[in-house]
Amino acid sequence: MSDTRFIVREPLLNPSKQIAGYELSWHDNDADGGMAGDDELLELLAFAGSQLQGEDAGSLFDGVLFFEATPAVIAADAVKALPPKSTVLRLAAADLSDADTMMRAQELRQLGYGISLCNAEELPFGSPLLSVANYIEGQFGKEDAHAQIAARTDLKAAGVKLVARKLADWHEYERCVASGMHVFIGNLYMTPRPMQERKELNSAQVIIVQLMEMVRQNADVRQLEDVMKRDAGLSYKLFRYINNAGFGLGAEIQSLRHAVTMLGYSPLYRWLALLLATASTNSHGAVLMQTAIVRGRFAELAGHGILPKNEAENLFVVGMFSLLDRLLGLPMAEVLGKIHLSDAVSQALLTRDGMYGPFLALAEACEIGNGDIGALADSLFISARRVNEAHLEALAWAQNIKL
Repeated sequence: MSDTRFIVREPLLNPSKQIAGYELSWHDNDADGGMAGDDELLELLAFAGSQLQGEDAGSLFDGVLFFEATPAVIAADAVKALPPKSTVLRLAAADLSDADTMMRAQELRQLGYGISLCNAEELPFGSPLLSVANYIEGQFGKEDAHAQIAARTDLKAAGVKLVARKLADWHEYERCVASGMHVFIGNLYMTPRPMQERKELNSAQVIIVQLMEMVRQNADVRQLEDVMKRDAGLSYKLFRYINNAGFGLGAEIQSLRHAVTMLGYSPLYRWLALLLATASTNSHGAVLMQTAIVRGRFAELAGHGILPKNEAENLFVVGMFSLLDRLLGLPMAEVLGKIHLSDAVSQALLTRDGMYGPFLALAEACEIGNGDIGALADSLFISARRVNEAHLEALAWAQNIKL
């Protein structure tokens, strides 16, 4: 694998505003920004397949992954390195004018792979390509596009999903999801929503913050249990997260006392951090919560072997808290005034400096168009391969948490 190519991702949201999957693509420090060649695309498929396909040929990722493809790419055996139910291959409609490419696309569909036709806004009514495609992509956010789409009864009859791309603002996003479309949201979710109101910590988050402070002070388990009893739903979510994480504990966690016995106080703190972020009542917060989980897990994995184990666990907390300001509509400094964190964690969240800050910045850079991955990886002496491995492992781990 090239030392200059890094995987970046773009979230795909379904009409319910939940993350349904991602598009994975290469960010190359040495490239001029043009389209990746066939060899590079095949390398991405092969690498992703090696990381995300389990021993039983099932997917370790519970969602869909879109990959740019060409006729030469779908003809290659590397495609089959990826689990069918999780893989969608993006082709231009013009590619399928070739009989061999059309035949190969049909074969892949029969095997369970998805086919998405990109830039397909002008696809003719009743096109035979609708028999091959699962998805039709285009710039469907504009008002005039919606009128045209509403008249396309052939799309609904074929059962294809519409996928909107390159949204200009939140108004276009709302139009698309209201019309039942999937949306590649880019970095729009990082921009404030119009008229977003400030929020205080809700009642569940107040309890979690209290529990985190008690865990930090090694309070007696009975005291922790008394506080947790104030909200029965918190216990259920906490244990579900821990049990879904796939740590091979050998027994299902069913009580706070059991969690402390099996995990200890330090790991419990990180799970409370995850619980705090996911206890948000922000109706548009699913993508932020999932992104925070990926950041936390990625930063933790990137820190393994570089920082001591307890410091790597703090990296998870840093990632989890990195979007609390967006979830609450408050400046980060104000958020930190409500939660007692170490100076090193606070420094990372405020300025991306100190012991933890560069790891968080690296995690953020793996979000499409969000930083110079190569320079950040070099500063931490982490290879491109290790960055990509940590990224895909974090994606699979976060998707299986089940918010």
